[in-house]
Amino acid sequence: MHTKDSLLKQLGRMGIDGGGTLLVHSSMKSIGPVEGGADAVLDACSEYMRDGLLVFPAHTWSYVNAAQPKFYVERSPACVGILPELFRQRPGVVRSWHPTHSVSALGREAAAFASGDHRFDTPCARGSAWGKLLDRRATILLVGVDLTRNTFIHGVEEWAGVPGRLTDDPELLYTVLPDGTEIPVPSRRHRGSVSEHYWKVDGVLEREGAMRKERLGEAVVRVCDAEAVTNVLTAMLRDRPELFSDNEPIAEARPAARKGDVE
Repeated sequence: MHTKDSLLKQLGRMGIDGGGTLLVHSSMKSIGPVEGGADAVLDACSEYMRDGLLVFPAHTWSYVNAAQPKFYVERSPACVGILPELFRQRPGVVRSWHPTHSVSALGREAAAFASGDHRFDTPCARGSAWGKLLDRRATILLVGVDLTRNTFIHGVEEWAGVPGRLTDDPELLYTVLPDGTEIPVPSRRHRGSVSEHYWKVDGVLEREGAMRKERLGEAVVRVCDAEAVTNVLTAMLRDRPELFSDNEPIAEARPAARKGDVE
């Protein structure tokens, strides 16, 4: 049986900067039995990052759309698992206002980090919380899930200008604040299921030092350096914009990113 303390020790062995920024994608089931359940996992993450910023995705893309256009900041449930859903409801957590790709943040500069996402008409704009992860040189943990669940890669593709990744015409969605104020947010959406092809760079990111594998409980954890991932994938997408357009393995490794690729 895993405990909050044993999970804290594992986080420490990963060498994550507790005063930095940490985004967690997760599968609670993959961690195995934990004394105290999901709340103990969140307690461990929150305590470890008490001097920094802890972020979970709080996505609603699976059900907020043109037919059901309202996103309620305070009560629309996250569609990406039990840990994000419980985390967004915790005291002190701030949720961003993007109608389909919001995040929840706790800790240092959480309000500033989560602010402004509703001003963009794309899911992972460079000025949004997803781009701020790069600015803050965040660590991204994929706990029991693989790269196909790494929303940050959507951002890298968007910032690299890969064609065909987003719908041309936005849907008119609405962000509804706790006081009932409705903010219209024209929103373009991701096309197809490109993220299901992100697995193919797993080996490349490891070889280039942008990602390593650890353990949290019984889960395999991919520890990703947001800046390094951006540099490696930007270089790859420059040479091959269609990289994630199919589900075929990569025939050969691409060259490492050059210094200065990220602005």
